[in-house]
Amino acid sequence: MLKAADVCSQNPEKVARYLGTKGIERRFDLAFEVLSQLPYGTWRDWSHEDSLRFHALRLKEVGLIQSNPNDLVTRSADWRFLNELKKELKA
Repeated sequence: MLKAADVCSQNPEKVARYLGTKGIERRFDLAFEVLSQLPYGTWRDWSHEDSLRFHALRLKEVGLIQSNPNDLVTRSADWRFLNELKKELKA
C-alpha cells in the first residue's frame, strides 16, 4: 500500500491512465487532477506513534479495544519495518 502511494505521488499521469484502462475512472482529466492534488507522499513525514495513538483512541472511544492507547504504543508497536522502508524508499 505504501509503495502504491509512492507511485501515485511520483507518476500521477501514468496512474490516471491505468485507472482508465481498467475502467475504474474513465475521465482521465479528473483522475489526473485528483492524483496530482492528494498528498500521497506525506506518510513518511508523519509520526508513526502519534498515528497509532490517534487511531487507538478512536477505537477505544467506540469500545472496540480496551487498552490504553499509550500502553498499546509502548507494548505492541515495532517500528523497525517502517523505519527500514523509509530508508529504502528515500534511497
